[in-house]
Amino acid sequence: MTGQHEDHQRPGVLTGYRVLDCSIAMAGPFAAQRLGDLGADVIKVEPVSGEWQRHAAAGGATGNRINVSFLSLNRNKRSLAVDLKSEAGRDILRTLVASADVFLQNYRPGVAARLGVDYESLRAINPDLVYVSISGYGEDGPYAQRPGQDLLLQGMSGAMLSSGRAGEAPRAAGQYLVDAVTASTAFEGVLAALLHRERTGEGQLVTVNMLDAITTLQMQELSVYTVGGLPQTRSEQPHAHVYIRSPYGTFKTADGYIALAFPPLKTLGELLGEDSFLDMIDEEHGWTHRDEIFAATARHLETRSSQHWLDAFAAAGIWAGPVYGYADLLEDPQIRHNGTFVTYDHPTEGTVTVPGFPYKFSVTPPRIDRGAPLAGQHTREVLGELGLDVPVIEGLLESGVVVESA
Repeated sequence: MTGQHEDHQRPGVLTGYRVLDCSIAMAGPFAAQRLGDLGADVIKVEPVSGEWQRHAAAGGATGNRINVSFLSLNRNKRSLAVDLKSEAGRDILRTLVASADVFLQNYRPGVAARLGVDYESLRAINPDLVYVSISGYGEDGPYAQRPGQDLLLQGMSGAMLSSGRAGEAPRAAGQYLVDAVTASTAFEGVLAALLHRERTGEGQLVTVNMLDAITTLQMQELSVYTVGGLPQTRSEQPHAHVYIRSPYGTFKTADGYIALAFPPLKTLGELLGEDSFLDMIDEEHGWTHRDEIFAATARHLETRSSQHWLDAFAAAGIWAGPVYGYADLLEDPQIRHNGTFVTYDHPTEGTVTVPGFPYKFSVTPPRIDRGAPLAGQHTREVLGELGLDVPVIEGLLESGVVVESA
């Protein structure tokens, strides 16, 4: 696999840990994938019809047998397809729990208890278990039953009103931002709980919710409001952040766009030939004349190419950078140098190139040992590891309690 460490015999950081991933959609599966990238044995426990994300193709990218949405969030996992609505299926899961280190779920509040896989029930089987429950708004409370959907939580978090023009509709991030932040938060929670267990031998319940994840991500902005007492005040111009002085944002050039971040106004005025900037004080007029400064900067930048301005700003020590599309990102020399993307061969989807890992380890690097599985691809394998003999496994398959991929 391109960009991967060659020594595939060396264990990963989490080799020897078993994770049961009973989550769906993005936040839970993404967190579990990160654990698998570090060597954990992640068993994706999914319905016999396959996890929801197998049937929801983001961007219409359906793939051959596995759509890109599922492919991107479920590498380094084995799939056990089992009917947890049946007692036999729940028995299989409870047997797995006895040998697991981490149990991760994002069921709607109350579902885990109905299935008998809530924390207290599984703790009785395995007291050392790190149990991670991900929800939209919290385990209980007035919003507990609301749908934890990314866009809805972006809107509720206040983040949308920290950029854009006054009087215009707030604009969402172009990524599944809340899902991604929640996944990272859950990943951190698992690692911290495992470290605690290593030190004390004690398992525990870890709860993560999307509302708190996106709210605490705004640590600095919300502190400016709660401690500094400064309200969110959007400008007439499309300023990129309400709590940063002008000019700050993306600007059109003669042939594209660039990003410009709060340059010294005198230096900027000299470079642009904008006399009105020359006597301005950055931390005074950058706030009181925010719209005028933004508009004047925009007028000048439209006259020359992006590269012209990037070269000029670099020479002047002004912070500026390109505005990429994905095609540009893949070709960027720093991205290539970092090995940010990895390429590997998937048995049904062919050669795929995807984002790799957000961290590096000098001794135990993350790697891709397997692509996203087909539903039930490892059902026989996992049941065999539980000590079930072939006739019992065949009986479970015939009854439909479990399935294997065709």
